[in-house]
Amino acid sequence: MEARYAELRRAVEETAAVDAHAHNLVDTASSLPFLRCFSEADGDALAFAPHSLSFKRSLKEIAALYGCEASLEKVEEFRKAQGLSSIGSKCFQAANVSAILVDDGLAFDKMLELEVHKEFVPTVGRVLRIEWLAETIINDDSFSGSSWTLDSFTETFVAKLKSVASKIVGLKSIAAYRSGLEIDPCVSKTDAEDGLRKELTGQRPLRITNKSLIDYLFTCSLDISVQSHLPMQIHTGFGDKDLDLRKCNPLYLRAVLEDERFAKCQLVLLHASYPYSKEASYLASVYSQVYLDFGLAIPKLSVQGMVSSLKELLELAPINKVMFSSDGYAFPETYYLGSRRARDVVYRVLSAACEDGDLSIEEAIDAVEDIFRRNASDLYKLNVANGSIHQKTMIADSTIASSCVEQDVLFVRIVWNDASGQHRCRVVPAGRFYEIARNKGVGLTFASMGMTSFCDGPADGTNLTGVGEIRLMPDMSTLLRLPWSTREEMVIADMQIRPGEAWEYCPRYVLRKVTKVLLDEFNVTMKAGFENEFYLRRKLVSEGHERWVPYDNSSYCSTSSFDGASSILQEVYSSLKAANIVVEQLHAEAGKGQFEVALKYVLCTLAADNLIYAREIIKSVARKHGLIATFLPKPDLNDIGSGSHVHLSLWKNDQNVFMGSNEYSHYGMSNVGEQFLAGVYHHLPSILAFTAPHPNSYDRIQPNTWSGAYLCWGKENREAPLRTACPPGVPLDMVSNFEIKSFDGCANPHLGLAAIVAAGIDGLRKGLKLPEPIESNPADYATKLKRLPQDLLESVESLAADKTLHELIGDKLITAVIAVRKAEIDHYSKNPGAFGDLIHRY
Repeated sequence: MEARYAELRRAVEETAAVDAHAHNLVDTASSLPFLRCFSEADGDALAFAPHSLSFKRSLKEIAALYGCEASLEKVEEFRKAQGLSSIGSKCFQAANVSAILVDDGLAFDKMLELEVHKEFVPTVGRVLRIEWLAETIINDDSFSGSSWTLDSFTETFVAKLKSVASKIVGLKSIAAYRSGLEIDPCVSKTDAEDGLRKELTGQRPLRITNKSLIDYLFTCSLDISVQSHLPMQIHTGFGDKDLDLRKCNPLYLRAVLEDERFAKCQLVLLHASYPYSKEASYLASVYSQVYLDFGLAIPKLSVQGMVSSLKELLELAPINKVMFSSDGYAFPETYYLGSRRARDVVYRVLSAACEDGDLSIEEAIDAVEDIFRRNASDLYKLNVANGSIHQKTMIADSTIASSCVEQDVLFVRIVWNDASGQHRCRVVPAGRFYEIARNKGVGLTFASMGMTSFCDGPADGTNLTGVGEIRLMPDMSTLLRLPWSTREEMVIADMQIRPGEAWEYCPRYVLRKVTKVLLDEFNVTMKAGFENEFYLRRKLVSEGHERWVPYDNSSYCSTSSFDGASSILQEVYSSLKAANIVVEQLHAEAGKGQFEVALKYVLCTLAADNLIYAREIIKSVARKHGLIATFLPKPDLNDIGSGSHVHLSLWKNDQNVFMGSNEYSHYGMSNVGEQFLAGVYHHLPSILAFTAPHPNSYDRIQPNTWSGAYLCWGKENREAPLRTACPPGVPLDMVSNFEIKSFDGCANPHLGLAAIVAAGIDGLRKGLKLPEPIESNPADYATKLKRLPQDLLESVESLAADKTLHELIGDKLITAVIAVRKAEIDHYSKNPGAFGDLIHRY
């Protein structure tokens, strides 16, 4: 069954989720005990938490993430040693969350401000708890309790709600905790006034519990919710011991749901309403305004309890009304556990629905997108832009008013990367993009994937012409607000024949296709991390002639070189961080004005997208400073070349399976790792047609330049094109990943990675073995080792004869790639001076 649903599993694991309900993190110095990470209990009852199924499962999952012993003591030691920044980054990256919506009305000791959360997640939205707002007003020392009347209090309460309506994504009520869910939407002002007077006679700070006053506040808030198009989250079902579970059944909300004044108010029932999940499902099926959120129930219940609860929600409720949240709070681990367990439970429930015939696999995959991202994005009217939340103005016909959108965002760049590795974009005014292009795409000629680095027309032999059109379909999960141009956004596009039907020449589709084969056949995914080397150059005008000269003349890892470019690199780093791209290291390289920015490894499909954005960010920030950044492999034939070295690892069930073990280790590799790497080794001459795709690439790949000129591999051998690596934290007799040196900045990252995956699949299918490693400079064995292709033509000839890559990548695309490569070989052999212009293209 697992193999049959491999594509569903991949969708569940790779969908970047919107976490629609969570709470603030706390500083590590907070008095809140870490044991609260596992339980809603407090006081003496908390001591029993380690005996629950949820605790035992969750502790093992956290320990596995941290690579430490599965004991509470060891996990706490690891947390203390690593610090909040480190564990937060680890947890949120593993959670694969693109946005969190935070109810900051739950107070903790040393609670962190919302803005701090952007260190871990690019997009953070605020949910305003109405009871917290009311209590804040009443407890304000500047107001005298005796002077309050219901009218004056209501005026202040409503004014404050309206003043923040444009700055929040939703409201929330915890009426269930105070007086229960049997809300009277027609509560009289007399009863509410009496309730306010009773509350004001109590001790400060006040905690509102009077039912009439709470019902009145709830109703006032619903009025604002309707006016401002803000959803209202409502606590339902279980929670801590303060609530009376008998009064938390969502069926008690029927009077509110039947009130015509609030028919357009979208109400979100939180926590799967457990143990009233069936009742919540029924309400969502018969009331258009009811939506469901299953946070807290997942991950706090047992596995069977979580599965049962989600199944009950989906028994009647429309799938486009059910959404994920972690209900994360205080500790980054709660976000991770919520996401990890939700993905597993959703997969179990949807695959079972497929087995039962309720869903097709395609429908189940679409349901994953609904549950983890689309439903929350639509409900909370979000445009998740990797760093900000923009609420879209709603109008009567449910479209987005162009003029309103364009007050915030003017242009959206729809980006693709062609067969020659060039970044290109179509720019659409934001109003038209969100009204039309977002869902229907924009047209693009077939010829676009046949263009070269010297001519914007299709190369002969590509079989691509100006006749015929595809659709550039924006992948909204990649939407980015440009840090260097804040009224613009950028989104990476898929190439489709028509919406929903992939074009076989689309690089992103090809990478997804081969990674699906890897997953289906071997239950393995590949992660990738790129090291971006580039040159900074400044303009020099002398006697009317313009030249671009090195930014500086310093040496490898020079402190003065980094210091001179520090302001530029700081802005690069901040922009990458805003794009949720994690930088691991930066330093000056050996060339004049050359630098490197190393990115953290992620799933290879995301790594390819991130590389496109990283190049865009680096080039744009440099341009802003009056410089150019070029990724050309060899911009100066007398200086060091630039690569885009990629580190690759294999993963199964969140475990690195490239690395060897006590049971099997071949030079630190697992059997799977060795076979995969052997496939890459065997096909490396053909792979170079994708990863070193330009004639200029071969000026870089020379002996004694750390670029990998000979066909060989070695452990920690930087002269080998394939280097197995043992980074800090990995046992010295093991390796955790391998590096390909012969990958450069002219490569289309999706096609380059696709070729590598295809080669690895061949190695796994055939059980290929590696030759012995080379443990010194390969040039010392020049008479025994085979040179890798010394020019692009040799690589192209290898690719043309490589049946495996033809089969897995596709004959038509490879035919086009070969034609583009041959056209460039011919052009640059006849026009060697044309290389000089390429610093503006790469």
